[in-house]
Amino acid sequence: MSEILPVPFDPTVPALVVKLRHSVVHYGGLGVIRSLGRVGIPVYAVHEGPLAPPATSKYLCGGFVWDTHGQNAGADPEWLLDGLTAIGERLGRRSVLIPTDDAAAVFIAEHAGDLGRYFEFPRQPTGLPRSVASKRNLYQLCRQLDVPCLDAVFPSSRAEVERFLDRTTFPVVVKGAEPWLLPKGTGVRSTSIVDTPEQVLGLYRKVEDHPGTGLMLQEYLPQQAGEDWFFHGYCNVDSECLVGFTGRKLRSYPAYAGPTSLGQWVPNEDLRHQAELLLRAISYRGIMDLDYRLDRRDGRYKLLDFNPRVGAQFRLFEDDSGIDVVRAMHLDLTGRMVPRGRQRPGRAFIVENHDPIASWQYLRSGGLTVRDWVGSLRAVREPAWLAADDPIPFLAMCARFLLARLTRLTGRRSRAAARNGQATLPRYVRGRRRSLNAQGSLERRPSMKNPHG
Repeated sequence: MSEILPVPFDPTVPALVVKLRHSVVHYGGLGVIRSLGRVGIPVYAVHEGPLAPPATSKYLCGGFVWDTHGQNAGADPEWLLDGLTAIGERLGRRSVLIPTDDAAAVFIAEHAGDLGRYFEFPRQPTGLPRSVASKRNLYQLCRQLDVPCLDAVFPSSRAEVERFLDRTTFPVVVKGAEPWLLPKGTGVRSTSIVDTPEQVLGLYRKVEDHPGTGLMLQEYLPQQAGEDWFFHGYCNVDSECLVGFTGRKLRSYPAYAGPTSLGQWVPNEDLRHQAELLLRAISYRGIMDLDYRLDRRDGRYKLLDFNPRVGAQFRLFEDDSGIDVVRAMHLDLTGRMVPRGRQRPGRAFIVENHDPIASWQYLRSGGLTVRDWVGSLRAVREPAWLAADDPIPFLAMCARFLLARLTRLTGRRSRAAARNGQATLPRYVRGRRRSLNAQGSLERRPSMKNPHG
């Protein structure tokens, strides 16, 4: 946790945290709420319900309950635009817009003209967020710019899958070519490591009838031959990286194939320089989260993923001036200087509900010893959920986690899962924190059930 800092943040400019994919237990959004809320910035968020764990943070001024998981979420951009416009009107002043998933980042970039009437956000080159978020387009971009990456194919038919299986060696990595378009309820993860041709064909069958997406079949780099790294940063309008940080992914959940469950801040000038060259080459603006894998066979860092939005573990990186990528963006978009502080290497970030399970998976596979596990926890300074000054989201997460496990064991469907996907407008719910007026003093705004009301 950090104290309010002697940095000239503008408390008259609120922030709105938005995601379009269904993810009730989403710690990245909570990190944004706490980061900006602790320095006095009013923060609002889009979430699934008033009891979603991030919605219980004391740093949240208000939330917008909005089911963007229904049928219209991906098929009707006008409906999404209407909803975000309604939120902008409800806030009543220009606000910094912060996407926490790829779908939201892509939508904001492609509707910048309309959303720019209500929100402040970095203006990207046309189509860039969609291009880099797509595994297919990112692979082509890497080939075009001579950026190191792992070999991959993108089959468009079962015959192409079978030809790939005839010449490949296992295991292989299977990813959604456009992860935010993967159909829900099919059991297809954004990343899977598979050991047999039957598994690959089974995954392909689950997506072949869904237009607009597909699979990426990628070479597998054995654990002993590689290391997982990531880069988080923020670029201004000139694609100058005002802050940039490198770290190691020590564990992931699911093991070896998922998001970071334990990460550590490790300075790496070679990787930082490589990432910043790419960002300038494509004229990138805004926050980004890049995943790399060091290939010990040739000593090169190979780009795996480019997330054109804040990364879920971004709170790992807070320098001694208290600056992280979200605070840097708010300062820059409100015309303030971003101070350059000293790095804090060794600092670690843990996801409390994921890392115990991930650790057990690593222990069972021989990729971790009990002694190494104990040592890996000593550097943790930033939990995803637990905070002494804001404990309720952690308790809400635990309740959600237990409920999800109970639901899975009993085979019952939750009320949220049983919804039919009907389109609804965002509904405002007052937060625990009071908002700020234009002079920076505290005020309470009237409750509003519907932004259009």
